Amino acid sequence: MFTLFVDNDLVFTMSVVVSVRVRKELKEEAERLGINIKEVFERSLINAIQREKKKKLKEAVKNVLKNLDISEEEWISLIREIRDER
Repeated sequence: MFTLFVDNDLVFTMSVVVSVRVRKELKEEAERLGINIKEVFERSLINAIQREKKKKLKEAVKNVLKNLDISEEEWISLIREIRDER
């Protein structure tokens, strides 16, 4: 989804169609219970993307730490020190 704001006003939102196959009984029960499948799918996809980004960031930090020859504890201490200076 792409949302464009101009001067804090929503101008337009672009989305794409994603096709997903689920068991028929799941879809029927979701509809019976009033579950918005689109919202559930979007929320799940957002969470999965955030988890993957976090995982990749952790991997990148670990690689940097290896190359800098600094321990994780020293790295955390430095980050806290920098944060406290603000």
